[in-house]
Amino acid sequence: MRSTDIDTFDLAPGRTLARKYEVVTRLGGGWEGEVYKIREKSTGIERAAKLFFPQRNLRNKAATSYARKLHNLRACPIVIQYHTEESIVIRKHPIRVLVSEYVEGELLTDFLKRQPGGRLHAFPALHLLHAFVVGLECIHRSREFHGDLHSDNVIVERYGLTFELKILDFFLWQTPKREGYQDDLCESVRMFYDALGGARFYAKQPKVVKDIVLGLKRTLILKRYPTATHLRLHLESVRWE
Repeated sequence: MRSTDIDTFDLAPGRTLARKYEVVTRLGGGWEGEVYKIREKSTGIERAAKLFFPQRNLRNKAATSYARKLHNLRACPIVIQYHTEESIVIRKHPIRVLVSEYVEGELLTDFLKRQPGGRLHAFPALHLLHAFVVGLECIHRSREFHGDLHSDNVIVERYGLTFELKILDFFLWQTPKREGYQDDLCESVRMFYDALGGARFYAKQPKVVKDIVLGLKRTLILKRYPTATHLRLHLESVRWE
C-alpha cells in the first residue's frame, strides 16, 4: 500500500457528511471501502453509506458500476435499494459515497450462531434456501449476478414462516455472466450446506438435502440445476419424507 492510500476512514459518530448526514456507527468494511449507518439530518431517516477508498475507485469507476448495478436491480426485493451519490473530502482526498436504504436485521453468520447447535435443521434450512434462490432468480433475470456470496453478505431481515433476506456487496470484477450465474448458484448451495452444519452433520442429512447439495460437486449441481429457476422449481415440488 502506498503511503497516500487510505485503508480506513475511522469516522466518529456524530460527524457530518455532505452537510446533510450524521454518522451513527460503522457497519463494516472490505477491500473497496467501508459502510456506515448514517442519519439524514432533515428527516431523521437512517440510511447506509458506502465510502470507497480512493485507490479502489480510480476515475470513479467502481462507485459508478456499483450504483448502476443496484439501480438495474431495483425491482428485486432481495437487493438493497440505492438512493443517491455524494462527494466528500477526507484527508484532502475526494471520496465518493453511495447512499442506500438501511436494513434492520442481522448477518446470516450471526443468525446461525444464535440457533441451537449453531445451525438449522433441514426443514427451516430449505425455507432459507428457497427465499435466497427466489431472490437470486430475480437478479439473474435482470442479467446481473452477485459473484461473492457467503453468509457475511446476507442479512436476515425477518424470520417467521419464511425468511426475508437482503444481500450486500456485489462483486464488480468482469466475470463472464454465465460463469457468474453458475458461481452464484453453487455458492447458494454451499451456504445451504453450511447452514445445516457442514461436514459434521452431512452424512445424517435426509435424502431431500443430499439431492440438493450433491456432495458440493460443482459439475453435478450445475447438471441437475442449470439455473436458479431449476433449483427454485425443485424446492417448490419436493416431497418431504
